[in-house]
Amino acid sequence: MLFNSFEFLVFFVVVTGLYFLLPHKWRWLMLLIASCTFYMFFVPVYILILFVTIVIDYFAGIYIERSEGKKRKYLLIISLISNIGILAFFKYYNFFIDNFNVVFQALNWNYSLDLLTIILPIGLSFHTFQAMSYTIEVYRGNQKAEKHFGIYSLYVMYYPQLVAGPIERPQNLLNQFHAKHKLDPYLFSNGLKQMLIGFFKKMVIADNLAPYVNQVYDNPDGYEPITIFVATVFFAFQIYCDFSGYSDIAIGASRIMGIELMQNFKAPYRATSISDFWSRWHMSLSTWFKDYLYIPLGGNRVTFVRLCFNLFLVFMISGFWHGANWTFIIWGVLHGLYTVAEIIIRKYGSKNDINNPKINFVVIGLKRIIVFYLVCFAWIFFRAESVSKAMYIAKEYLLAIPSYFYHLTQKGYLWLEPLIFKKDIRLNLMDFLLLGCALGILFFINKIEYKTKFVDYLDSKPLFFKWSFYQSLLLIIFIFASFHSKQEFIYFQF
Repeated sequence: MLFNSFEFLVFFVVVTGLYFLLPHKWRWLMLLIASCTFYMFFVPVYILILFVTIVIDYFAGIYIERSEGKKRKYLLIISLISNIGILAFFKYYNFFIDNFNVVFQALNWNYSLDLLTIILPIGLSFHTFQAMSYTIEVYRGNQKAEKHFGIYSLYVMYYPQLVAGPIERPQNLLNQFHAKHKLDPYLFSNGLKQMLIGFFKKMVIADNLAPYVNQVYDNPDGYEPITIFVATVFFAFQIYCDFSGYSDIAIGASRIMGIELMQNFKAPYRATSISDFWSRWHMSLSTWFKDYLYIPLGGNRVTFVRLCFNLFLVFMISGFWHGANWTFIIWGVLHGLYTVAEIIIRKYGSKNDINNPKINFVVIGLKRIIVFYLVCFAWIFFRAESVSKAMYIAKEYLLAIPSYFYHLTQKGYLWLEPLIFKKDIRLNLMDFLLLGCALGILFFINKIEYKTKFVDYLDSKPLFFKWSFYQSLLLIIFIFASFHSKQEFIYFQF
């Protein structure tokens, strides 16, 4: 069941209505049943995998809280191994087998391991990490073990963020399931507005960019470097609007019921450094790796060399978390290299504070352009189907700007249309201009979100202004949304 579907609209109305009609003591059960139903719309049988991990972690949390000394640690290890083991089997088994077979062939060993027909359960990485955060926080003493099995199950299964996050912490979410929530007109209105922005990002921008990106990336050999460059930039906006749109819908749907989920994006493409980018992109995952991997490795309390190694390792693991493919690992490695290079420059380079308002805005603008250029380059490996195809696209991406200036000087192209919009490209000039307007609205939203929540900002404005804006968004969705070709959310595959 996709958020951008009529089925979800009906589901959302029914579930939200029942939530406020039912007494508080039965709401958890209704939400749990609704969440199970939502998940089983994809592959019903895989709910059994969720059930196994829920049972393991529920009892692990109780026994960890009751235990002392090494026994607590052993129980935590059992819980973590169980979760990681299930994730590793379904997500990485065939990846490792493939690579083992390649090694065997390279060594001329007449032996190969069989692959298994495994379908990755949707959202497995997300709810695995959320379950792991629970047992870790209980072990650390930051969270009481949840005795109510239904409430704990709901913590893992909660439908708005079940398949693509945000990855919540138990301290934030569990207590909210116990609290009594009344219908709050402000939260109801605020949540609907957040959902509307999410639908705009997903259905107007991301879904309309997808055909162009898919066409170029599926067969990059037939396109000019500048076309590949534009497709890569388009993918950067596609994945941002796709994933942040999902987060907006999830946060908004939950907020209507009085349950607040953590912010997951904060204008990442306005970042002035790679570290700034990761403090604004997929914030629930970034903080997860920080809290449960980077800090246990020593955090900032280590030597400079060890600090660089730890940061690189975290980003490489983050890349592997995203997918069982060398392309994702390279994507993580690139961000690791970016980050290490950045802290080396900070240590031995200029001491100017990039956030100092006295710095010329042109310098800040150039920093944003450079960061965006580097992030887009890394996105190539995230999007490409194979390393070989990614390497070809990366080469064309780097040649794009010199190639355009060549065309400009040698062939007299003053406008990019002959290079970007060929006869076989689905996106025509008018579509491009309409997308430009949509991206302009996105830039306005991101400019506000860079400092504060956009919905809260708009609520402080005159009634005519804010309602004109939301009605315009609604009209744009009805006119320009890609209803005929619904696209799955990109992060569903993780």
